[in-house]
Amino acid sequence: MILASGVPSTTALALAALASFAYLLAGWPLRKGHDARWPSLALAVGVSAHALWLMIDIGSVGSDRSGVRLGFAPVVSLTVCLMLIVHSVESRFVQLPSVRRALGWAGAIAVALAVAFPGEVRGLGSPWAPVHWLLGVAAYGLFGAAVLHALLLDAADRRLRLRKNPAEATQGLPLLQLERLTFLFVQAGFVVLTAAIALGVATAPRWRWDHKTVLSMVAWALFLALLVGRHWQGWRGRQATRWLYAGTLVLLLAYVGSRF
Repeated sequence: MILASGVPSTTALALAALASFAYLLAGWPLRKGHDARWPSLALAVGVSAHALWLMIDIGSVGSDRSGVRLGFAPVVSLTVCLMLIVHSVESRFVQLPSVRRALGWAGAIAVALAVAFPGEVRGLGSPWAPVHWLLGVAAYGLFGAAVLHALLLDAADRRLRLRKNPAEATQGLPLLQLERLTFLFVQAGFVVLTAAIALGVATAPRWRWDHKTVLSMVAWALFLALLVGRHWQGWRGRQATRWLYAGTLVLLLAYVGSRF
């Protein structure tokens, strides 16, 4: 089922509303000469409210409800929240205003989706199930951050081909550093995804070749091919990012698509 069997608490709804409003403020385009600090502050408020809301409404923290609320929208919302946390940490070192705006809108949409389609409460079953689930969602978040950087990398590559100012093309971030960051996220995501799959295989009471399993293995193989190709064949630029996009799309379909 997509819709939930219960009604979110008032506290959860208030946090969701606060997160959405803060994200919309963070995504609002600034005019020249305006204070650029308040969108970053709004994004920090949005991420904090979003994380608290996920803990209360989806994670059942502070509730007598057993289990977690699962579904395509809660997982999308949690993935976007993780991407925003990564961006919040990264923005301490590198300012990327256009990324902040895009993530602000993405956060607002993710919260709205999870409110509209809250999923259903399910028991965790195996004691290892929460670890497996968290590892899977963490992999989503890391690959999502990799895709975000890959989009910036492709945009910078297009600008450089048009002979734009290199500093403007990469928004002040050196191209090689941007590429290095992209594949650091890919490597971290691959390690976490491998751990999630291995834990699932080791603890599953009965192995099933369902949609989630097959698509997860296909995504894992695509990411492995990307890392091998980059290490041994020197894949760079669009050749590498296409493999990243393909693997992330298949991984997204593995859980989110099957639950939708």
